[in-house]
Amino acid sequence: MTTLTPPRPSPLLRPLARPGVRHLGPNWYAAVMGTAIVAASGAALPVRVPHLRGALEVVWALAASALIVLLVARAVHWGRHADQARRHLADPAVAPFYGCLAMALLAVGGATLSVGADVIGEPAAVAVDAVLWVGGTLIGLAAAAGIPYLMVTRHSIAPGTASPVWLLPVVAPMVSAALGPALVPRLPAGQWREAMLLGCYALFGMSLLAVLLMLPAVLGRLVHHGPLPPALTPTLFLVLGPLGQSTTALGNLADVAPGAVAAPHAQAAASFAVLYGVPVMGFALLWLALATAMTVRAFRGGMRFAMTWWGFTFPVGTCVTGAAGLARHTGLTAFTGLAVGLYALLVVAWAVAAAGTLRGLVSGRLLRAPLPAPAAPGSTTVRTT
Repeated sequence: MTTLTPPRPSPLLRPLARPGVRHLGPNWYAAVMGTAIVAASGAALPVRVPHLRGALEVVWALAASALIVLLVARAVHWGRHADQARRHLADPAVAPFYGCLAMALLAVGGATLSVGADVIGEPAAVAVDAVLWVGGTLIGLAAAAGIPYLMVTRHSIAPGTASPVWLLPVVAPMVSAALGPALVPRLPAGQWREAMLLGCYALFGMSLLAVLLMLPAVLGRLVHHGPLPPALTPTLFLVLGPLGQSTTALGNLADVAPGAVAAPHAQAAASFAVLYGVPVMGFALLWLALATAMTVRAFRGGMRFAMTWWGFTFPVGTCVTGAAGLARHTGLTAFTGLAVGLYALLVVAWAVAAAGTLRGLVSGRLLRAPLPAPAAPGSTTVRTT
């Protein structure tokens, strides 16, 4: 008599059956940022679109829920897998994504005030935005100083491996500068408002100068060492972030300056917003064309979905709000059309990234240990999840 026993699963398949949070990195906050900017930039559009407001409220609720879930999951990650969390900080390819934590908090806070106020009420929305702005700003300042410190003192970075990902920590203060003006009118008139306004200008300056120091290294890497690996090609869109966000910041600061500083300074703020924003938006469009061409090339080379695809979302959203700000301050329909066109691109990019992420979560692929992708000679390790 023979006994039939069910086949034992292959040892190679066992680790894939129950993916957990061990490999849940800080790059996941990019999904929250990319979702929140869809709501916030939609609310900033200089045109009215029928039924758009209800859709924006749904997207805002999704971003807020995703932030809460991710904060809990990352807390579990640090509690149960502290060794892996320390490896992330020691990895020059992963550590810069800690800037995304700050920007996720800031983005959800800004969307709560601009979109969620209709759902939870303005007093609650202001309170949520204030808490998230303060927390996001403090974390952003820590990342802007701490991650470059680790890059200099702890990370082993080979020559010619500069990446647009390096911009993430230093862009976080720019997001604070762009979203802080919404809180200025809620502060007591006088010293409080002026200090907040000028503080946002200081955040703008520190981020802008840090970005200007890093951008030549990124462009030099592309020119001298060729295209990025396919999995990292979407990160080229990250360069749009400081461009669009700085334009947005100056436009928002100019909007609230009349109630915070003397008339001559308020007028100068409005002029600076236009004189800075127009040429910077021009360069953003140039970079968008370059990044798009490189992305098409990577698609033809077989680029597969990875979490880096969320790089298509938030940076484009900042250009939407930047163009919308220029439309307000110039009255030109050209900027209105640009904002609407970029927003359509953003919605498509968000839908593609969200669908890919949902499929990856259902299959568990995105929560497994990342596989090292083939890298260019002399480059650092490339992580595809």
